[in-house]
Order: sequence, then structure tokens, then C-alpha cells
Amino acid sequence: MTTHAQGSPGRTRWRILGIIAMLAFGSVTLYAFQAVGRYQERTTGVSEAAVTEQLAGGDRLVFRNTAMGQGYGRVASVDLADPQGARELTELTCDRVDATAQLTACMRTVRGIPTIFETRIYAGTTKPEAEWPLAGIPSRTRVSEAGLVATTAFVTGHSYAADSFSTETTIKSADGKDHGNLEDFSIQVDGQPLTAVDRNVWGVTFISESQFYATVASGGKTWLVQGDLERRELVSVMQNAECPSISPDHSRIAYKKRREHSGLAHWDIAVLDLKTREEVVIPLEQGFDDQLEWLDDQTLLFGMPQPDTPGDSNVYSIAATANATPQLFVEHAWSPSVVRSAG
Repeated sequence: MTTHAQGSPGRTRWRILGIIAMLAFGSVTLYAFQAVGRYQERTTGVSEAAVTEQLAGGDRLVFRNTAMGQGYGRVASVDLADPQGARELTELTCDRVDATAQLTACMRTVRGIPTIFETRIYAGTTKPEAEWPLAGIPSRTRVSEAGLVATTAFVTGHSYAADSFSTETTIKSADGKDHGNLEDFSIQVDGQPLTAVDRNVWGVTFISESQFYATVASGGKTWLVQGDLERRELVSVMQNAECPSISPDHSRIAYKKRREHSGLAHWDIAVLDLKTREEVVIPLEQGFDDQLEWLDDQTLLFGMPQPDTPGDSNVYSIAATANATPQLFVEHAWSPSVVRSAG
């Protein structure tokens, strides 16, 4: 066995090689961090100076920021007059968000042992008003101008395209009143009671303080239903309509419509005139799976995941007319809600 005395050429050589290796590793690590930083800066389009405690006033689009970086998952907003402009980030992190000028509903995952899911309601985005647990993975939420909050969570499964899934949809108010699980309401489909154990309800959109639309599903079919909180009932309006959204003037309702004979689940956009009952279907090449939001009485917004970047998505706009095509509205965004200033 060969040994080297302290300070021998062999040990010195290994020390020098070690130093070179550490310097090389440090350089690579530094380069990697710098590269990640440049990537984050390039993809977020925001800086720490843009972080704010409260959303700015005026007409804004509020959404979940999906740009990779420190602001990932935070509630963000942009001026509706300049949707491609600089965004503001809050400290609030959500999986799904909806907002009015008064309240923000934040559905979120709290990872731990065990992982839990919850809804938090804020006055603006800083003052907690209420919170309650969710039965599963956050899916949909809507806030009414009167302060009602609807939430849908996946109890089993995690996609409306799955063969088998279960949801829980509740309506509550920030002052603590609980209207309960909508599956427990009386459900009428084509004039007949629906009592099947596989019934699911999701995708609420509010009409008034007690009236709303939603989706009911059972036996592989879906229906647009009109709901009444006081009567605790849901009544079918038409078949094959999911995740409804009422227009600002309440004249039309938009929803996703499953394309028949498409094999894998594929949803197009459809718009129903509530007065004439005329339905316009807008085919989408890629399909989509989101609850539509009205930008105004003529334009819809919806989110689409970026297929080449897991966890990232964009918000698109589309005219509520036949043969319209989507246009990029806000990059790196999800769960859009239009917030207009009071008055």
C-alpha cells in the first residue's frame, strides 16, 4: 500500500483537483441560478415592486398568476383597458379565484400531513371575512354581488372528462349563512324527480340573491338547471350544457357543450339566448374545460393550459358569435374574473 506524507505531491494534487471541481461546480450552480432567475423574470413580466397588499381600483381582470417564479399561484390583476400591460400581484395564493369589487373567494390547497382544502373569503384581498373546509380538490367558484359564494370541489376524481367522479357544490355567504350542498336540493329533470345516487352538481352562476344556474349530471348526461335557494330546488332547462355563465345584461348564458361522437371528451363553447331560446355553438379545435367569464355583453373569456408547460396557462377572449376564433388576452393566467368599479 502506498502512503503520502502530509504536504506530499500526491495529496497536493488531489487538493488542487478538489478546488478546481468546487470552483467548477460553483460556477455551474451560479449559472443555473442566474439562468432560472432570467427565465422567471422573462416569464413573469413582473417584479417584486409590483407586489401589492390590495388590488388596485378601476375596471380590472383578477386572475391566478401562472407565470413561473416567486409569484406563481398568487392572485394578480391587470387593467381591463390594457390586459397585456404590467400586472399587480398580491400576497394571496389560490388554486381558483373569483372576485367582485367587494369580495374575493380563494379556493386553495394547504399541503401538509394531511393535505387539506379550504375556501377563504376576503374583503378585497387582505381582510379575512370567513373560511370553511372543502370536501376535495378545488374546481369552481363564483361570487355574487350580494355576497353569496358558490364552490365546487372534486370529492373523487379530478376531471369532468373522467368516467367516474363526484363533486360537492355548496352556496354560502360571507356572513356565515350556509345554504348547504346543492345535491340535497329537489332536482327536476324534464318534469321528473332526479333521485339517482350518481347525481352531481357544479358550475354555479348567480342571477340574483336567490336565483342561479348550474350543471346537473347523472347517468352520463348533463343538464343546465335553474336553481332557487328559497325553494331549495333545481329545474332543468336543457340538456348537454355545463359550467354556465350569465351575461352582464342577463340576456344570454354561455356554457361548455360536449361534442357528440368525439371519442375523448371535447367541449365547444355554446351561447343560449334566454328570450328566443336560440343556441349558437362555437367550435374549438382544441376544446376547453373551464367556466366561461363574460368580459362584456359580447365577449367571453376562458382559460386554457399550455400543453408544453405543465402548470402554466393563458386566458383567451372570444366573441360570443358563431365561427369566432379565440384571441390571446392575458398570458400566464388562469381563473379570470372581471371586476368593475362601483358606479
